[in-house]
Amino acid sequence: MDMPTDVQHQAMGYDRTATMFSPEGHLLQVEYAEKTVRLGSSSIGMVCSDGVFIIADKRIEDKLIVKKSTNKIYEIDSHIITSVAGIVADARVLIEKAQVLSQQHRITYDSPIEPELIIKDISNIKQQFTQYGGARPFGVSLMVAGVNENKPELYTSDITGNYLSYNAQAIGENDEKIRDKLREKYSEALTMKQGVKLALEIFEEVQEKKFSLSKFELVYISKDKGELKRLEGEKIKEL
Repeated sequence: MDMPTDVQHQAMGYDRTATMFSPEGHLLQVEYAEKTVRLGSSSIGMVCSDGVFIIADKRIEDKLIVKKSTNKIYEIDSHIITSVAGIVADARVLIEKAQVLSQQHRITYDSPIEPELIIKDISNIKQQFTQYGGARPFGVSLMVAGVNENKPELYTSDITGNYLSYNAQAIGENDEKIRDKLREKYSEALTMKQGVKLALEIFEEVQEKKFSLSKFELVYISKDKGELKRLEGEKIKEL
C-alpha cells in the first residue's frame, strides 16, 4: 500500500526546516504556517469612495477577559492601520517594527510614511524567515490599510512575504468564502457606510448562528481628514 505524498514527505524530513524544498517544489513549513493563518479570526478590509476601513472579528467570548485589553486592529501611524490573522504574538513583533519605521520616517523626512513602504518592509522580514535556517516562518498574515495623499490604499502580506494591493480583501477563517462574496457584491462606488454594512452582511452569512455584533471591531480612515476612528460592538451602528 502506497503512502500519501504528504506522509512520505514528513517521513523523509522535508517538513523539518523552512528552507528545504520538497521534490514538488513546496516549502512545507510555509504551507503549515498558511494553515495556521486560516485558523485565526477573520478581517475584511475595503477601499471605498470616501476612505478605507478594516472590520475584524475579535472572537472574544470569555466573560473573564477585559475586552479593551485585546485588539484585532492596530494603529501603525495616525493614517495607517493593520489587522492580523494567525499567531498574534508573531504579529506583535512585526507591528512594533512597522511602528518604529513609521516614526523614523517622520523624524527623517518630516512627512507621513506611505502605506506601501510599511507592507514592503514587513514583507521583506517575513521573506527572510523562509530563506534562512534556525527559525520558523512568521505564522501570521497582515492586512495594512491607510491613506496616501488623500488616496485610500489596502495591502495584504502572506506567509511567504508576497504582498499585493487590493480594493477589498479578507484574511483569516473562511477567507475564501468571504472573498467570493466580495467579488459578487463589492463596488468601487461604495461609501464606507455602505461598505461596512456589506461586510457585516457577509460576516452574518458566513458565521450564521455564531454572528454577534458585540465581537466586532471597526477602524476607518477618511481620505479627506486622514485620521483614524475606532468603533466596537454596538457602536458600529453609529457609522
